[in-house]
Amino acid sequence: MAREETTTIEVPAPTAWPLVLAVGFTLMFAGLLTNVSFTALGAVLAVVGCAGWFREVLPRQHEEGVAIVTEDARVTTGRRVVERFPVAPDQLRAWLPVHTYPISAGVKGGLVGSVAMAVLACAYGVLKAGSVWYPINLLAAAIYAESLALGPTELHAFHASSLAIAIFIHGLVSTLVGLLYGAMLPMFPRRPILLGGLIGPVLWSGLLYTILGLLNPLLESHIDWPWFVASQIGFGVVAGLVVVRASHMTTRENLAFALRAGVEAPGLIAPRDDGGTRQ
Repeated sequence: MAREETTTIEVPAPTAWPLVLAVGFTLMFAGLLTNVSFTALGAVLAVVGCAGWFREVLPRQHEEGVAIVTEDARVTTGRRVVERFPVAPDQLRAWLPVHTYPISAGVKGGLVGSVAMAVLACAYGVLKAGSVWYPINLLAAAIYAESLALGPTELHAFHASSLAIAIFIHGLVSTLVGLLYGAMLPMFPRRPILLGGLIGPVLWSGLLYTILGLLNPLLESHIDWPWFVASQIGFGVVAGLVVVRASHMTTRENLAFALRAGVEAPGLIAPRDDGGTRQ
């Protein structure tokens, strides 16, 4: 049984004078809208309330003793003991996903996927537009102002500046998307291609559909959306296959910065068999 002890503490004594003062001020202001008699009564109550409240605290505050009961309580529970599943026993905390892909896998996937997308885009140019340079000139118009002034005939012609800009844009965006795939694919370990080949391209195409008029008005007016979505799916499938075939690495967020940065210092390097440290 818990042990009980009775003690007494001093607390301010209860008083009604603050309420009298509040009623007095309320009647004083109510008299401004009603009758002067309310103001006079409120002034009297305010003076009386102030006097009574001051007497409660001056020259010494009125207090009274209140008995309190302390218990030596012990917290117990009737719940069952839950066995912990060792997700990552060698880590201090399980960072999910436990394994991920290296950055190089995302870069390789983006570059290989860019080739697949370029092949599909050029196939569209040959089969639908009649020129392999047609999609290249449209892509260059994203940041190249002179491409916006190209007429229908000039869009089918070769322009070295448009080709260089299109290669730069395509390579940069594909690399960044490949890095994104490398970070997201571990979230779908059983169906990685479902994310890379279907969910990702659909979301990406829907986003471009809403903002393409601001990024590239020329491309938005000439784009063939079925071919565009097909090229996005081709990129996603190829990039996803390249990424998932890379070797996994353990998530390193829970490691110290010195270990992640590769700092070599005593205490961070595993000891050698002869008692020294590995260089």
